Order: sequence, then C-alpha cells, then structure tokens
Amino acid sequence: MRFTLRLKILLIFSIFLLVGGAAWSLNFDAYRQLTHSLQLLEEKNKFLNWILETRRYEKNYFLSGGRDNLAEAITFARKAHEQLRLIADRSITNGGVRDDFPRLLEALGSYQKSLEDLIAPFSGVRQSGLGASRSADLQVHLATVRGRGNFLTTEAETMVRNQQSVVGKLLEQKKKYHYIALAEIVGLCVFTVFFLFFSVNRPLRAIENGIAKIARGDYENLPSTSKGDEFEDLVVSLNHMLDEINRRTDQLIQSKKMASLGTLTSGVAHELNNPINNISTTLQILLEELEDGDIDYQRMQLEEAEKQVERARDIVKALLEFSRETDFSIQEVCLQDLIENTLKLIRGEVPADVEIETELPPDIKMALDPRTIQQVLINLIINGIQAMPHGGKLYIRGFESPDAEEVCIQVQDTGSGISPEDLPKIFDPFFSTKEVGHGTGLGLSVSHGIVKKHGGRINVESDLGKGTTFTLFLKARPESAPGIESGNPGPGAAVSGDAAGKE
Repeated sequence: MRFTLRLKILLIFSIFLLVGGAAWSLNFDAYRQLTHSLQLLEEKNKFLNWILETRRYEKNYFLSGGRDNLAEAITFARKAHEQLRLIADRSITNGGVRDDFPRLLEALGSYQKSLEDLIAPFSGVRQSGLGASRSADLQVHLATVRGRGNFLTTEAETMVRNQQSVVGKLLEQKKKYHYIALAEIVGLCVFTVFFLFFSVNRPLRAIENGIAKIARGDYENLPSTSKGDEFEDLVVSLNHMLDEINRRTDQLIQSKKMASLGTLTSGVAHELNNPINNISTTLQILLEELEDGDIDYQRMQLEEAEKQVERARDIVKALLEFSRETDFSIQEVCLQDLIENTLKLIRGEVPADVEIETELPPDIKMALDPRTIQQVLINLIINGIQAMPHGGKLYIRGFESPDAEEVCIQVQDTGSGISPEDLPKIFDPFFSTKEVGHGTGLGLSVSHGIVKKHGGRINVESDLGKGTTFTLFLKARPESAPGIESGNPGPGAAVSGDAAGKE
C-alpha cells in the first residue's frame, strides 16, 4: 500500500480522533461516576442529619420528657426512613462499597417503632422528668431506644465516611485521567511535529533548495526521495522537467554553435584562400620548370606546398571539430594552446583596426571540456570585436588565482560598454542590446550554463564608453570531472555544452 501524503494526514487525524476519543471517554466516565458519588454523598449526609436530629429530640425527651420532643423525634425518624429508601433505590453498590440497606432499613424501622411505642403505653408519665417515676419496663424500653439510636448513628456516619472515601478515590482517578490525557496530547503533538518535519518540511526544503539551484542555472537532477508520497512524485516530475530542459539546452547549444559557424565562414574562407593560392603558384612554377629545373629547388617548392596543404587541412579540421556534436569530456588542456587555437578560428573575423593582445603564461594547465570553453571564448571575443565598430584593442589574459585553485581567463575590450541598467540582465535568456535581427539574446545565457557545468562562474565589469571585461573563473581540476585525458585540444576543438555571446 502506498502511503501518500493525504493518507498520512488522514492517519494522523484518525489517531488524534481515536486517542482523543479514548481520553474523552475515560474522563467522561470518571466525571459521571464522580457526579453520581457526590449526589449519593449529599443524600447520605442528609440521612445522617435526619438521624442526628432524631437523636437530639430523643435525648431531649429523656432529659426533660414532653410529648412534643417525642413527636419531633418520630417525625425525623420517618424522614430518615424515607431518605434511606431513596438512597437504596438509587444505588445499592457504589465504587466497590456495598451498603447493607436491608439491615439498616430494618434497624431504622425498629428504632422508629420503639419511639412510637413510647407514646401509647407511657403517655401518662410525668412531664417534668422520668427519673423516679420510670418503671422497670420503661427503663428497659428506653435502653433499647438508646441502643438502636446509637447503632443507627454509627452506621450513618460509617456510610458517609465510606462515601467520602469513594469520592476521594474518584477524584484521584480523575486527576490521573487528566494526566493521561495530557501525556497523550503531548505525545501526539511531538509525533505530529516529527511527522511534519520529516515527511513535509524536509522534502519541501530539499525541493526549495533544488528550485533555487535551478534558478541559479544549475540543472542537475534533484536528489530522489523515497517517501512514497506526493513529494516523491513532485521530485520525479521536476527531474523529468530538468532532463527535458537539459536535452533542449543541448539542442540549443548545437544550433547556436551552427549559427556561430555561419559567422566564422567568411573568415575561414579567407584563411583557406591564402594556402590554396600558395599551392596553386607553387604547382605552376613546378610545371614550368619540370624538364630542366633544379631538383633541390623543386623539392623546396613541394615541401612548401605540403605545409600549405597541412595548414588548409587544419582549418578544415577545426571547422569539422567545431560543428561536431560531442559529449561533455574533461581533458587536461594547456591554456595557451586553447586560446591560440580559438584565435585561429576567428582570425578572419578580426577587422584590420582591431588589435588582439594576449598575455598567456605557457605553463598553466587546467581540466576542462575544451570544446565548450572554446565556444564561450569565441562568443566573448566576437562580442568584444562587435562592441568596437570603430576599432580598438582586445586583451586576452590568463592567470592562476593566489591559491592555485582556479584559473582565470579575461576577455577585455575597449568598446562602448554596457549600461548599468542592462548589466544585471545580460545573462538572462533572450536579452539582447543589439538591434532586432542581429542577435538571439541566448549567447551569454548559454555561456553561463557552460561555465556553471564546469563548476565555475563568470564575472562581468563594464564602464559605459570605456569597455567591458568578462572574467571566467574555472577550477584548475574540477571535482566533477569523471576522468582526465592528457593532451592538448586540436585546432578548433568542438563544443557540446552551452555557447556564449553578448547578444
């Protein structure tokens, strides 16, 4: 069974209802028993009061005589008898205490009858006192009345004490149930907090961090979650989306690369024209002097023609490599060779009034995918050239960071610069400062993705009217590199990542 988030929440609420219902039932039952016991205690206290009132008038009769005292005693005895029957009807057993109501009713009936018997046979007794005039039978009867009254008083007091004990136990029980209910509520709250933290907050935080990475241009898949709920489905859906974004990004990179290839075609055609002209001139000379020419001179001409063929082959190879769609491959690359091979591709695009100056230490090596980084450099250099329509200087520098953990590549132009309001948006997709039809607005956005894929970053500084400086910060040996292949990239090593351009 798959425990979705809805099912988990329903389960939590069900547990709350069950535990809360059990706690409520226990407390309600304790409340019901306590209310019943308090009512019985009140009724038994009333019974005890009627007995005590009966005894009071009984004693008054014994001390001073008087039919009125005896009549009052009989009246209260009848009330006590009615009260005892009421108590017996309400509850025979209560809280483990069993009152012997039949025996008490019988004893109370006998006591009441003894009081009534004093009125009929002894009504002529002197009212001022009973001491000297009491007969032996009267003395026995009076002793019987006292004995039965004392018994009833003792039994009534015992009944009240027992009932008070029952009420005290029920109060302690109710207090215990309150503590149990409190413990259950605290336990459920703690359980709910842990549930919300591990089943809701933690997956949400992971998804939030993943979305923040996506917003920063990192399109790596989010870590999977095995919760088996909607969050797992959401992560799977987001990862499918990221896979689709990466696939479409690769297609975009390739199309951007082919667009850059079109830009380079005219310059490459010029580059190819020179070696082909040299080869043609050499062959014409050799044909004219084939019969009686100097063999050493002919050999020298053939060697020169071979060099021109190799030069043309390198240019064609660079174009083929540049346009090829390849996988992301980390290699150990000499920075100076990488820049020089990149400049070979764009030499035909450099106007006569633009001077390119390089400052590249020959001993700097780094681990990167030369094809993708070369695409970034081509776009940055072409953008720099296009930013100087009236000529200027383009500086390309390479140096290591002080801790030797990063290699920095700077491309600086002396062109028109970027306005402060446009500067924060230059890495946004489809943002371009060029005229409509002269740029897609994807160059720097894709370049940013390439550098991020290498674990690096791009920094840009611009002074309006003075120029712009792009700085690539690339790790000397990226931790994400699956393996390092020794060797320098060939001329015009191709790309398979994102491309750049200040479009």
